[in-house]
Amino acid sequence: MNDEQRLAVVKEHIGEFPDFPKKGIVFKDIFTALTNGHVCTCLKELIVNHVRSKCPDVEVIVGLESRGFLFSFTIAAELGIGCVPVRKKGKLPGECVSVEYVLEYGKDVFEMQKDSIKKGQKVLIIDDLLATGGSMEAAVRLVRKLGGEVQEALVLIELPFLNGRKRLDYRMGLAFVFQDWKI
Repeated sequence: MNDEQRLAVVKEHIGEFPDFPKKGIVFKDIFTALTNGHVCTCLKELIVNHVRSKCPDVEVIVGLESRGFLFSFTIAAELGIGCVPVRKKGKLPGECVSVEYVLEYGKDVFEMQKDSIKKGQKVLIIDDLLATGGSMEAAVRLVRKLGGEVQEALVLIELPFLNGRKRLDYRMGLAFVFQDWKI
């Protein structure tokens, strides 16, 4: 099976929930697709193939709370490298670094453990969704604060009408699962 066929399998299993979380929105649910083992395999292979071709020197995968955790561990295990979580304030033990970021409805704080990224380490950041770009921008700032070099930020779903990509000053990757959908 090639990547185009894998992508078709993933797309056909994405759940749609009209009027969620509010009226007028059609929510595209990646978790619905993940209930099928074949879809999980296809999605994993799509992501790993992308990382191997676009970021072959990546040394650590950073996953954003909480769906990014699923994908960071899976990719890291497949590539034989480590993974690091980015969590909301107060969720990680030990000494942490933090950054505040703005959401559509207020502010929040992301943290990483201080020793999780080494100076100069090549990092790929992954999350399921890019909306306004606030959480992804915060994760990049955290990685840089620890001396890491962001190779790429990778998302499965992008909501282009929210212009999140415009906030970001680094290469965005993958976001092709929904590129031809009108969300």
